[in-house]
Amino acid sequence: MTSSSQQTAPSTMEARNKPARVSIWSAAMGVVLILAIFATPMLWLMYGSYYTFAMFVFGVVAIPAGHLGRRRGKRLGGRDRGLALLGIVTGWLLVFCSLLLLLVYAGALVGIGFLTDSAS
Repeated sequence: MTSSSQQTAPSTMEARNKPARVSIWSAAMGVVLILAIFATPMLWLMYGSYYTFAMFVFGVVAIPAGHLGRRRGKRLGGRDRGLALLGIVTGWLLVFCSLLLLLVYAGALVGIGFLTDSAS
């Protein structure tokens, strides 16, 4: 008889690589935000900072979760290691795109400041 305090080893069908799945879902949500920027430019102009912040957060979540997923995938015999790698690469691209958008915002503010200063 087994008691409820004893833990049983998970079978190969039950062993899942949750960090890899978190990484890929976070990366997918970031990609959806990039697509939303292009699909709804007016909303992006009004709420661009929220889009950019969310892209950065999704990228920052995807990177360490992907690394954990790669490590766990090695112990699980290679299960979902490709998903974890995709999450890592997409996470870095999301961080890069969000920092690029931050530079665009800063450049726009400097440009507006320059235009208003030269107009007066």
